Amino acid sequence: MNLSMAAVGVDRRALTAVFSRLRSEAGQSDPLPAYRQLAKMGEIIPAPWGGYIVTSYALCDQILRDKAWSVPDSDWRRRHSDRWNSPASQQMAASLPMLNPPQHTRERRSLGSLFPHSSLALLGPSVERAVDRLLTNFTEELRHGPADFHTLVSEELPVITIGEWMGIPATDYGLLRTLTHDQVFAQELFPTPSQLALSDSATMQLRTYFGELIRERRKRPGSDPVSAWLRTWDALEPDRHRADKAVHALALFMILAALETTSHVLSTAVRLLLENPEHLESLRRDPELIPDAIDEVLRYDAPIHMISRVASTDTQLGEALVPAGQMVQLMVGAAHHDPARYPEPHRFSPSRRACHLAFGAGIHYCAGNALARLEAVTLITRLLGRSIRPRLSEPPQWAPRVAFRRITSMHLTLT
Repeated sequence: MNLSMAAVGVDRRALTAVFSRLRSEAGQSDPLPAYRQLAKMGEIIPAPWGGYIVTSYALCDQILRDKAWSVPDSDWRRRHSDRWNSPASQQMAASLPMLNPPQHTRERRSLGSLFPHSSLALLGPSVERAVDRLLTNFTEELRHGPADFHTLVSEELPVITIGEWMGIPATDYGLLRTLTHDQVFAQELFPTPSQLALSDSATMQLRTYFGELIRERRKRPGSDPVSAWLRTWDALEPDRHRADKAVHALALFMILAALETTSHVLSTAVRLLLENPEHLESLRRDPELIPDAIDEVLRYDAPIHMISRVASTDTQLGEALVPAGQMVQLMVGAAHHDPARYPEPHRFSPSRRACHLAFGAGIHYCAGNALARLEAVTLITRLLGRSIRPRLSEPPQWAPRVAFRRITSMHLTLT
């Protein structure tokens, strides 16, 4: 049967108010009250702006794994509002997470196993060196008073890691980090016109940057992944322009996917451990538990709290009949605190060893998940191995968003 707002007793204004609070900095600092309110409204809720909101783990997991659900690709976006047809939105539609089969299948295969154990083994020492250097600099700053861990460490490590891997000059890291922060507005639920303009501008600059990078790798190919992707696509696609376009989308996507999400995981891991010192000391005594702790961080506060999917055909979902072409918003941030899936879901418990949707599921499972885990495990291991005992000197500051979580500053001080 079709659901209406009235049919399920959902107050449109109350639902809008929940998202307004969730979007604020205060709501981002603690989104759990908003998620509890959404869960009370039901596991599938008609959205005031159209489509549906899904809050339960079971339905989110089902949709992500079911091939009957598609991503909002460029064709879908062209049929909808200008908000979905901005340059930034269309650029995202060309990236791997926003492709549907058979195009997704072809481009995913072109990547191969992006970070196999052999590649991670080679990257490991580089990540360790970067972590040690950043922590040493941060420790020096701490000796003079409170220092911003997020800016000095969490924002730096992902761009250094992915930049060295892709062979990008270190002098460009700051530019790419800034452009990534601006571009992500196009992926939010409620971007303002000014935010979309900022995202469009960042997208155009990123296009130019990676267009020049690909031209440079054409002239002077090397052992870096961009050069390897060019060789792969030259074998797959006889039209060089199309091959370059495919590699351009891959290279740009790797930067957009790696920087902001990973920096959130790094700062959140440190924040949650400092807020729960008993767990921190447990990990200090037994570092082998750190990988499980990182998975609990990903469950408790994933970098992305909302994922969009589109019904390919008229689809019965719970008590709702979702028409073909209709979008649903999967509130995975709420799903990760679903008591039907997790005992005591609002408690941070590094020994939980529970599955999560932080990297998605199904054919669009995050290709770079192993690299994000490597960075997080290395950072926590090296931090706990040092003699310093930092603590939060003030609450972290948050960007006002819904889908993509972003700490903007997190000051620590010595105890």
